[in-house]
Amino acid sequence: MSLRQNLSVHSIARHRLSGWIGGAVLAFGVTLGLMAQGTAETAVVIPPPVTDEAVQSASTSETAVLSGGCFWGVQAVFQHVKGVQRVVSGYAGGAKDTASYEMVSTGRTGHAESVEITFDPRLVSYGTILQVYFSVAHNPTELNRQGPDSGTQYRSAIFTVNDAQKQVAEAYIGQLDKAHVFASPIVTKIGPLAAFYPAEDYHQDYATRHPDNPYIAFNDLPKVDNLSRLFPALYTAKAKLVTAGASN
Repeated sequence: MSLRQNLSVHSIARHRLSGWIGGAVLAFGVTLGLMAQGTAETAVVIPPPVTDEAVQSASTSETAVLSGGCFWGVQAVFQHVKGVQRVVSGYAGGAKDTASYEMVSTGRTGHAESVEITFDPRLVSYGTILQVYFSVAHNPTELNRQGPDSGTQYRSAIFTVNDAQKQVAEAYIGQLDKAHVFASPIVTKIGPLAAFYPAEDYHQDYATRHPDNPYIAFNDLPKVDNLSRLFPALYTAKAKLVTAGASN
């Protein structure tokens, strides 16, 4: 069981933390989170794809589906990116009847915790979305894990919705590998999106609604901070929330 699952096995625990996590542990988690800011291995501006260009399109909305560990943090990062309209936490890679948190957590469904990013291609390109994904949203060199969470459900994966996305993603990974941007090989898998299934309501906007959760403070808030520091032109302070009534 991962650290995240240990901290919050049930939905009520995810919202309020389990009774055994006292104030001292909470303070310790927040302190570690602040110490970690700017030190994450992937918290570095990497070059955009060589194919990244301004999009001349009549479309005002496109989607990207990405997996990079716990969807709480990945969702939080992209909710603060200008040009992004909506980010939903969910599951991709498996069947509809296994698209639930309890089943996906077994690691045997083929699903990965993922986010569906809806964005305006006139304001932010798919290539820029990938640049943020590889720079601050997750570590693309960790195989079937991300930080304290392990299992195939936490794998690094890009689910492409069309051939254009596939070409950009493949070329970009080749570009990063050739430049030896990371000390270890990139393990991100690229494959076509069959379907995306939204996660349960209590997972949506989780990092924004629970910033004092030690898991969020240590693992996810530093990612948002790195986005603001390293990509100030892309960063917007107001998160685009999925659930009505969620606080910023």
